Amino acid sequence: MPVTPPFPLHIAVVGGGIGGLAAALATARAGHRVTLVEQAARFGEIGAGLQLAPNASLALDELGVLPAVRRTAVAPPRLVMMDALTGDEVTALDLRSAAYTERFVHPYLVTHRTDLHAALLTACQEHPGVALRTGHTVAEAEQDDSGVHLHFAEGHARLTADAVVAADGLRSRLRQALVGDGEPVCSRYVAFRGALPTEKMSGRMSQHAASEAVMVWAGPRMHLVQYPVRRGELYNQVAVFESDHYTPDSDDWGTETELEERFASTCEAVHDALPLISRDRRWPLYDRVPIDDWVHGRIALLGDAAHPMLQYLAQGACQALEDAVTLGQTLRQYTDPAEAFTAYADRRRERAARIQTNARRFGEICHLEGMGATLRNMLLSARGPQAFDDISWVWTPASAPVSAL
Repeated sequence: MPVTPPFPLHIAVVGGGIGGLAAALATARAGHRVTLVEQAARFGEIGAGLQLAPNASLALDELGVLPAVRRTAVAPPRLVMMDALTGDEVTALDLRSAAYTERFVHPYLVTHRTDLHAALLTACQEHPGVALRTGHTVAEAEQDDSGVHLHFAEGHARLTADAVVAADGLRSRLRQALVGDGEPVCSRYVAFRGALPTEKMSGRMSQHAASEAVMVWAGPRMHLVQYPVRRGELYNQVAVFESDHYTPDSDDWGTETELEERFASTCEAVHDALPLISRDRRWPLYDRVPIDDWVHGRIALLGDAAHPMLQYLAQGACQALEDAVTLGQTLRQYTDPAEAFTAYADRRRERAARIQTNARRFGEICHLEGMGATLRNMLLSARGPQAFDDISWVWTPASAPVSAL
C-alpha cells in the first residue's frame, strides 16, 4: 500500500535539460534530496520556440513555476492550420473561448525554450533540496541492494544515490546501457528554426505576429510554424521538410538548397517568411519505437530518454513535464524507490506511447499532397473553432488526481 515516506531518499538526476530540471524539482518538492548532474560546463538550452498545451501548463502549475513561465510566455488566441500552397485558412481552434477554458482550465502557452529552462533552473537553484553539478558526464552506472553508483568520464569521485533518473535525452547513454536499442530512428525530415525580433518584420509577417496566433502552414512533405514568444518581442519560425537526399551514413542532406526547393511552390505569405528563417543550424528529426522497459531496478528513464517523439503534436517537452509530475507523486507515495519508479512507469507508459505513435500519424496528415491534401482540407474545414474532441485526450493527462508537490 502507498505510504508517506518517513525519511528522504537521495535521488540522482542525469541531464540538465527541461525534463531533468523538472524531475529534480518534482522530486525535491516531494521531500527528497536531489543531485542533478549535467555533462555541459554550464546549464543552458538551445533551440527556439516551444508550445505548451494545457497539460504542460497544468504540470508547470503543479511544479510551482507557472507564474514565472507566464511572465515571458504568450497565450495565443488561436491555433490555425493554413494551406501552404494556396494561403487559405483550413481550420482553427479558439484558445480563448469559454468552451476551451471550461474544458482545459489551464492556458495554452508559447514560449522560448531558454525562458522555460531558466524558470525551471531558478526554481531548482532556490530549492534547498537540490544540488546542481555541471561538467559531469556519466560513463557507467552500477546498482546493487544499497543504491546506484555513477562513474564519470571526467574522473570525478563517483556519486552514490538511492536511485537514478535518466533524463539525458534522445541519445541517452543510460538508455543504451539498460535497453540497448541502438540509434534513434531518423524521419528523413529536417528543421530550420529560430526566432527573430518582431521589430524587424513588416507586411504580412508583422500582421501575423500581431495576431499572436500559432500559424501552421501545411504543405506537401513540408510545413512552416510561426508564433510570437518572449512577450511578443520575438517571432519564432520553424521550417520542416522531407529530404530526398537522406542517407544514414552521410550528413550531406536536408540542406538550405533543398529548403528553398521544397518551399518554392508555396504561397506569398510563406515565401515572405522563408528569407527570415534562421539558417545557422539544421535539426534532423528523430524518434524511437515505444518501449515497455522504462525502469531497471533503481534506474528510471524520463523524457526523451524514455519516449522521444516527433514534434507534430508539439508534445515532447509537455510529456517530459508530465513525467516529472508523476514521478514526484510516486516518490511521495512509496518508500522504496524501485516501487515508486514502477508505479511512475505504469502510470505514464501507455499514454506516452500513444502520443509518440500519433505524432507520427499527424505528421503524415500534415504533409499530404495532391488529392490527400484536398480531402484533409475538406474534412478539417467543416470543423468549428471549438471542436476540441479529437485533441482533448492529448491535452488532458490521463492520470490520477494530482496532489500538490
